[in-house]
Amino acid sequence: MDDGSSRRIADDLRARVAAAAPGERLPSTRALVAAHGASPVTVQRAVQALVAQGLVETRPGTGTFVRAPRTVRAIDYGWQTAALRSPQAPPRPVPAALRSAPEDVVALHNGYPDRDLLPERLVRQALVRTSRGAAATARPPVEGLPELRRWFADGLAAHAPAEVAPVAAGDVVVLPGSQSGLASVFRALVPRGRPLLMESPTYWGAVLAAAQAGATVVPVPSGPHGPDPDEVDRAFAETGARLLYAQPSYANPTGAQWSAATGARVLEVVRRHGAFLVEDDWAHDLGIDTAPSPLAAQDDGGHVVYLRSLTKSVSPAVRVAAVVARGPARDRVLADRGAETTSVSGVLQAAALDVVTQPAWAAHLRGLRRSLRARRDLLLTSLRTHAPQAHVAHVPAGGLSLWARLPDGKDVDRVVRACEADRVLVAPGDEWFPAEPSGPFLRLSYCGADPSAYPEAARVLGRALAG
Repeated sequence: MDDGSSRRIADDLRARVAAAAPGERLPSTRALVAAHGASPVTVQRAVQALVAQGLVETRPGTGTFVRAPRTVRAIDYGWQTAALRSPQAPPRPVPAALRSAPEDVVALHNGYPDRDLLPERLVRQALVRTSRGAAATARPPVEGLPELRRWFADGLAAHAPAEVAPVAAGDVVVLPGSQSGLASVFRALVPRGRPLLMESPTYWGAVLAAAQAGATVVPVPSGPHGPDPDEVDRAFAETGARLLYAQPSYANPTGAQWSAATGARVLEVVRRHGAFLVEDDWAHDLGIDTAPSPLAAQDDGGHVVYLRSLTKSVSPAVRVAAVVARGPARDRVLADRGAETTSVSGVLQAAALDVVTQPAWAAHLRGLRRSLRARRDLLLTSLRTHAPQAHVAHVPAGGLSLWARLPDGKDVDRVVRACEADRVLVAPGDEWFPAEPSGPFLRLSYCGADPSAYPEAARVLGRALAG
């Protein structure tokens, strides 16, 4: 098929449509073949292009006609206002991090790893194997496959000191992604209308889940090395809260990693207030210069509720995560999960377990660490060279993004729009604050496709900031 001929025929038909009345018949395929000296297939390709654009319609056995504009009847959904009443949480727009990006843009906004960073071969092989086994048809237990629960438990127990009772498989509940787990934990452990402490800035999904659960979010300022334990203590005392949500390892968006001393002090504060610490270990497999040391491994009193996800390290298509909780807290989380879904796909659970127990998994993680380091350093160098106004105060030791502070007074939305006009997508930092942002920030991801485009993307950002 001749793409050039097809385009010329389509242009000719557009001109005819523009001059024709709605419903008017266009020349037949035979007439167009004769007029343009093209094949019937080429003509049909041009016609289908106009059909896809809504300019013409084909009627089998009759011909092709100029499409008449439809008068769409306005539908009044006002009755739903009375039926729904006020929302439990104000609707929030889709976060920038979830926006789909065309292939011809540089995606610094996305928080999901590019295919080059994923163990794609292992995942494909695992899905083929598991689809042929019992997991393809059997109903898995509500808590999750026993072997997968044991794997999560053993991974956490490996960090536990001798004096702390290790996590058992019975403490683990498998989830369809950690976002679902956050929603369950907040609903199960925070009564509606009660306060919930949260680092600020923090993961936008946690803010959304807390709002949907009806909790009142109380921000606790957090910096490159985590929150000040005294501030956490003060917030618990002033609000009467009984839960703190935090990301001690490679926090999204700042990349912060708590020191052992900070973790121990925060855990002591949580225990003293008879409270819970929800530890979101989303980036457990994404260490670059350090390795994570989960606080949950230091606690056997049931104060730490631990979340670990495989979505970012195995595959976004294999949404498998786990929550580890002890005592009545675990029972309440499991009850909430049962109200939402009876189980997580057995095929996905078995595939995830297959991937992480293959000998090649360890080799993949070593390669992932090298790739993330190279990408992080390239983006950081590009920013320092071409967009020094985007100041990265803390170089993350793991995770997937940089947290860049813009000059005071800079209009973040204008910068985002200017970058997008030049085919570079960046994420405004406002979405990562539970309350008002403390300044103008951007989250810049180094896990997207084509890292060779980072220098040019930094030039685009530099021009946007200078404008």
